[in-house]
Amino acid sequence: MLSKTLVLFAVVSQAFAQFTLRSWDDAYALANATVAQLTLDEKIGIVTGTGQLNSNLSDWGATHDSAADNANAGLDMEQPGDYIVIGGGTFAGLLGIGGLKANVNSGTVTQERLNQMVSRILAAWYRLGQDSGYPPVNFDSQKPDGSGPRNLRVNVHTAEHIALVREIGSASAVLLKNNRTTTDGSPTGTTVRGLPLAQSRIKTMAIVGQDAKMPNQDCGDLNECNDGTMSVGWGSGSNSLEFIVPPIDAITSFVGSSATITSSLTNDLDDGAEAAQGKDVCLVFANAMSGELGFYNIVVGNEGDRNDLALWFKGGSLIERVAGVCSNTIAVVHSVGPVSFSWSNHPNITGIIYAGAPGEQTGPSLVDVLYGAYNPSGRLPFSIADNENDYGTTILYNSAGFPDINYTEKLLLDYRYMDVHNINPRFEFGFGLSYTTFGYSGLSITNSGSSKIVSFKVTNTGSIPGTEIPQLYLGYPSGAGEPPKVLRGFDEVSLAVGASSTVQITLRQRDFSIWDTPSQSYIRPSGTFNVYVGASIKDVRLTGSF
Repeated sequence: MLSKTLVLFAVVSQAFAQFTLRSWDDAYALANATVAQLTLDEKIGIVTGTGQLNSNLSDWGATHDSAADNANAGLDMEQPGDYIVIGGGTFAGLLGIGGLKANVNSGTVTQERLNQMVSRILAAWYRLGQDSGYPPVNFDSQKPDGSGPRNLRVNVHTAEHIALVREIGSASAVLLKNNRTTTDGSPTGTTVRGLPLAQSRIKTMAIVGQDAKMPNQDCGDLNECNDGTMSVGWGSGSNSLEFIVPPIDAITSFVGSSATITSSLTNDLDDGAEAAQGKDVCLVFANAMSGELGFYNIVVGNEGDRNDLALWFKGGSLIERVAGVCSNTIAVVHSVGPVSFSWSNHPNITGIIYAGAPGEQTGPSLVDVLYGAYNPSGRLPFSIADNENDYGTTILYNSAGFPDINYTEKLLLDYRYMDVHNINPRFEFGFGLSYTTFGYSGLSITNSGSSKIVSFKVTNTGSIPGTEIPQLYLGYPSGAGEPPKVLRGFDEVSLAVGASSTVQITLRQRDFSIWDTPSQSYIRPSGTFNVYVGASIKDVRLTGSF
């Protein structure tokens, strides 16, 4: 269930970022009791299924105010524990003076609250069985050279690890366009133009763009550069590129002697067009990167977040130039979020793959999608529009210090804003194509206690096995103050040719409730709820109500 896992990870990560970093009514979230003392099940809506009490953990540098303010509001653990310019160090105290220990000794933080903090933290430790038979620590991050007694040099780069990373890369690829033609005009025929590629028919191939080549591995510990294929952003969340397999290597290995490959692994527009001239197929690569904010790691003029929606190094122009001389152009985009696809309707661009940030097996995972070993099932976790204004938010270009931000967009983010303002994006939220097709039928809505069970059937109506990601959007009663449609569930359904499967998505009462400020609780608004089931926010196949 890789696609589902990836989407859930994105949703959870976004929720955590908002929970730990945002200020709330002029109070930092971690020092706001209303926000911090609710368990994650109650506040963010994550179902753990264990009934266990969750603990509240800060992001690095996200703590401010005093140790007592944070502890009494509900913060259980602070990381990394010391001050790192942007914040932190409240529990330790400045130079060891004050902090949590002093607050407990003075009574401003009670012994009962301290015991609660410890209990919440240790609950997860016991829940995962770390007290008995758990593997010992075998790596010391403070000594990356491998020295010291904790570095046991355990090799985790196994065949199983490589296969999993490769599968994740394929599962996260989103097929945005596929103008496929075949030898006999049928879906079962051999591909002439478009995807999946037919190795038997391709005799000449061009691989264009610096995003296809081996990345520069001499970019510091944080990978703060964009020179080669983009598999991950830069910053403290980056990873080693030691084992990366770039697209050019994987494609060359797979093609072997079956075709002649001409490459132009720069973004030089003239060289790219010359390499692509008249080839049977042209694979052109472009990217847009971002990373952790910091004055110390500005990459190609971008400090953390990207400056705009443009592909870097004139990537959009490179794609257009290649398409101008190659009638079977496949564009591959690696990026960390929405970019401009103003070129997507070019008639010679027969396929577009949004490959995101696929990790070390970026090349092999892409080969699997290009040649049909893996039928793409990825879906966009955001909308791709033509203009920055289509998103309804304001870009903050000067983020030095601690700027005040008013969230005037309220609930209208991404597709919700576009729905309200009748903006049709180029590629909508939840969109993604497959090499097969799917049909939907038989929507029913039943009660199960305070929950609603939404059931429907999905059928593989195409010619090859594939995986569909059906999505459920909820429309609240008029007057509830909610967007027209809100994603409330999705599933992953793998089907053989002609096979069907009944999908059930449970809507808990919390899923169709809204926050009521006077009562400080979630309430269900009165009126009729509309249910929309389909393949994306714009591709609704079934409707119902309750």
